[in-house]
Amino acid sequence: MRKTLFALAVTGAALLGTATPALAHNVLINSDPVTGASVATGPAKVTLTFDQYVQNADVNQIAVTGPNGGQWAEGPVTVANNVITAPLRPLGPAGRYTVGYRILSADGHPVSGEIPFTLTTAGTGTPANVDAAKAAGAPAAGTASSNSSTGVPIWVWIAGAVVLLAIGLTVALRTGGREPGQEKAKP
Repeated sequence: MRKTLFALAVTGAALLGTATPALAHNVLINSDPVTGASVATGPAKVTLTFDQYVQNADVNQIAVTGPNGGQWAEGPVTVANNVITAPLRPLGPAGRYTVGYRILSADGHPVSGEIPFTLTTAGTGTPANVDAAKAAGAPAAGTASSNSSTGVPIWVWIAGAVVLLAIGLTVALRTGGREPGQEKAKP
């Protein structure tokens, strides 16, 4: 009975140990513009860097909202490993702008957040119209992702299966086909 409980405890620990990395969502580690920055001229693009790769999927979005509610992101969002970028229109009025993002994390879960920054000197740009702002988060035609996975990466499942197989084999070899209560003969 003790061996069975031990085998179950080891199997449970192995399952938890292999699942833990898959449960970690992406974390934003850098942005341009940075959170709370004051800039004299608007950036040409927004760049967000995460601690893990970002899945290149149709759901990744970056929106930039200006002080009067206008939308300033323009064009498709691009993903390169753990960096996501979106081009911006030339910014207009001085004031607070907010970069809003939603990405598909490496573990398949959506991650979203906001990054405020301030434009200190008014620019000459005008915000996008409503239709252009809606399309800003969509990928450009012909750039469909070949990686459409939205779940846990397959290597996690393979590693878990290998660990469980090793534990089962170890338990089977240690118990060795003996009948309960039968001791191994000593030489």
